[in-house]
Amino acid sequence: MKYICLIRVRGIVGVTAPREETLSRLRLRRKYACVVLTNPKDSLLGMLTKVEHDVAYGEISKEMFEKLVEKRGQVLDKAKKKHSPKEIVEALEKGKRYEELNMKGFFRLHSPRGGVKSTKLIYPAGILGNNKDYMTKLVEKML
Repeated sequence: MKYICLIRVRGIVGVTAPREETLSRLRLRRKYACVVLTNPKDSLLGMLTKVEHDVAYGEISKEMFEKLVEKRGQVLDKAKKKHSPKEIVEALEKGKRYEELNMKGFFRLHSPRGGVKSTKLIYPAGILGNNKDYMTKLVEKML
């Protein structure tokens, strides 16, 4: 199973309308919003290449995804039953949507504690773009 984590690093100022539309469709409407794609299709990967100058992305492990759901996952309706993080991850693997599991489809993260490499430059000089090995550490800093 492949989990690709996207974190919006740049804000809304100076973003062109097509890129803003793509970020909105990916549910990355604010700075430091995070989305995890489980087994992304080619269309989602195309959207990812379109906005790689505004986001940091990379693969994360299943354990990190469960930790992200546990700490930063938000429910839609508090009256409905809440699932455990492990159940949520397994249901998402099977193809369910976040809304069916009574969860918001994005996670709001803190700014990175302890700072990061430059947020203005593309990887490997900064954190924008594809961060293959650094993504798990970045998510850990932002929880």
